[in-house]
Order: sequence, then C-alpha cells, then structure tokens
Amino acid sequence: MKHSINKIFNNLSSLLIIITLCVGLITILVLEQNSSYSKINNLKNQKELIESLVNLQKKDIELALIQFNSKSTQLHHEIEKLRKLNKYDYTGKFLLGNSQEFLSDLDKLSKLTTNFNESAHKYYIKNLKNIEEKNRDLKIAFYSINTFIDSMIIKNISYNEDKFHLLEKITLFSFILTLLTAFWYRRRLNSIYTDILHLYAINNKKDYDIFSEEADAIKLRMRRKPPLADNLAMLDPVTQINNHNGMLSSYNHKKEMKDSNFISVTIFEIDNFSKQKRAFSQEFTQAILKKVAFTISLHEQATDVIARTDYNQFTIILSRTSKEQSFKDIDIIRQSISEIKFKAPDGDSVTITVSGGFMIKPNNLNLEKAIKKAKEVLAYAKEHGINSISQLRDIAEHKL
Repeated sequence: MKHSINKIFNNLSSLLIIITLCVGLITILVLEQNSSYSKINNLKNQKELIESLVNLQKKDIELALIQFNSKSTQLHHEIEKLRKLNKYDYTGKFLLGNSQEFLSDLDKLSKLTTNFNESAHKYYIKNLKNIEEKNRDLKIAFYSINTFIDSMIIKNISYNEDKFHLLEKITLFSFILTLLTAFWYRRRLNSIYTDILHLYAINNKKDYDIFSEEADAIKLRMRRKPPLADNLAMLDPVTQINNHNGMLSSYNHKKEMKDSNFISVTIFEIDNFSKQKRAFSQEFTQAILKKVAFTISLHEQATDVIARTDYNQFTIILSRTSKEQSFKDIDIIRQSISEIKFKAPDGDSVTITVSGGFMIKPNNLNLEKAIKKAKEVLAYAKEHGINSISQLRDIAEHKL
C-alpha cells in the first residue's frame, strides 16, 4: 500500500499544531506558578501587617495612630493586588473553575479587614472608656481575619496542587506525543527522501519498492516517456548530448515549462575546424568536441536544450526572462569555450574559439525556421572575424 505525501504532511502539520498548543499551555501554567506564589506571599505579608497592628505600643498614642493609618491602608492595597493577580489566572478561570471562589474569598477578606481596622482604631484612640471590651473585640477580629487568611493560604496551596497535576499530565502527554511524532514521521520523511533519490538517480534500482503515491505516479509517468539517455537515436555518439532529433524532442518536451520567457536560438561553430580541413587526428578532434560540449553543458539550466547538430556546430536553445539575459549567458558560454586549452600531438598549444549566430525566436516562428535564421546570422559572424557572436540587428545595421 502506497502512502500519500499530502496526507502525511497534513497529519504532521496537525500534530505540530497540537504539540505547539500543549507547549503553550505548559508555558502559561509555569508562568502562573509565579503568580500563585505571589498570592501566598501577599497573604503572608497581610498576616504580618495584622499582627503588627495588634502589637502597636499605646505609650505614644499619636505615633500608634500614624502607624495604624499607614498599615491599615496597606492591607486594602494588598487585597487589590490579589484581585489584579487573579485577572491573569486563566487556568483557574477556564480549566479548574476556582477563580470565582477566590474572588468571593477576597470579598470576605475585605469585609474582615474593614472590621479589623475599625476594631483596632477604636482600641487605639485616646478615649479610655470600655477599654477591656475594645481589646476583646480587637482580639476577636484579629482571630477571625488571621484564621481566614490561613484558610486562604491552604486553599491556594490546594489550587497550586491542582495546577501542578494538570501541568504534569499535559507535560507527559506532550512528551509522549513529541516522541512518537519524532520517531514515526522521521521514518516516513526518510522514506519520502529515499523516493526522491530513487527518482533522481540515473541508475534506478529495479527492485526498489516506492513508498509514496506521488513518487509512484511520477515514476509511471517517466516510464511512459523513456529517458533520452536510453534512446541512442536521440544522442550524438561522440559528445553524448542531443543530436538534431534529440534537440527537437527535448525542445517539444520543455517548451511549456517557462512559457512566458524569451526563447533564444544560437548556433555555435568551432572556428577553423571544418570537416573538409581536418588539421588533427580523429581522436584529438573528438576530444575537442567532447570538451566543447561539456563546457556548454556546464551552463545548461532545466529549461535549456543543447545539441550537436553538425560536425563542428552546436545549437543552444535558452529560456530566459529577458533578451539581454539570454545574450549575456550565451556570451559567457563563448568566453568559457575560448578559455579551453589543448596540447596538440606535435606539442603546440591549441586554443579553441567559436563564432555564433544569435536570435530571439518569435512565438509565431517554428524552431526549424528559427535555426535557419540563426545559421544566416552565423554566416555573417564568420565573415567578420572569429570568436564573436552576431545578432539579427547586426545584419540590419550592416545593410544600412
């Protein structure tokens, strides 16, 4: 059974989204742990403030009242800090459902704080009437608020335990999911990559079992049109690049790949290297032809076509985004060929140069006619020197 690459990547994408959400939730829980610790520290700080209010010295009643006013106001500020901290308790609001309970406790704490502040204020004023009763009321208020804060601390510890258990479960789930995804999809991605290497390889293993549907479809399509390398009638036997028939076949196969580009046709002819005037042995001549063909092929792109179409002629069909770029690339090929150096059998150094006829093929002109035009331009280039490329406009300018 073949596996769909599209389905594999869709599933992998979904799993990565789930893992990302889990990691995001873990991050929120970890950050909220600090908020929870801040709540507990806040409550402990309130206990210390309350205790200090109970133990104010009445010897200097004016100083005691100043300290009382400062600390009693601070108690209410601490409660407001707890309300602000609770706004960011998303886990308590949406997952554990204890946020509202905490707010209710804060409302009760606020009332107890107000009651405690009133009792303390009555106790510390100069009026000495009913001092014992005021002291008793202060102790009762102190006990009530202190006990309630203790209960809130215990509840917050309980909330933190619930968050920790939730964090523990999500972390474990994320780890297992990440581990399974890594091992499971690593195998699948390796199989897909092996499919690509199989399709890319020149000598494919016939017994290879393709993993993916898409690679299998590509292979079947490739089989319908046998590779050019397997069809010797399409290859030049000396250079192993296209011959004339191979050029026509490759051009028809590739011409739709970049339909919006400019198509240029160039005929290169090796200078002073004709079939009639053979200056070198057949073996040395073939070595030159192979080297020239190899140099041209180094510049070949996926949409280009190169061929040896005559004894000393090469046809190059380029697909480029502009006319200028096409001519520039052709001239680079000419320069690369001119840098080829050979040593002749007699020991002399031989420099290879080419002359070229370049033209941009109009859409309404077929390839055979474009090649014929390029040969006319080549003839003009040969008349005016070697190691150069002429264009149609050069002929037009010469006639003027």
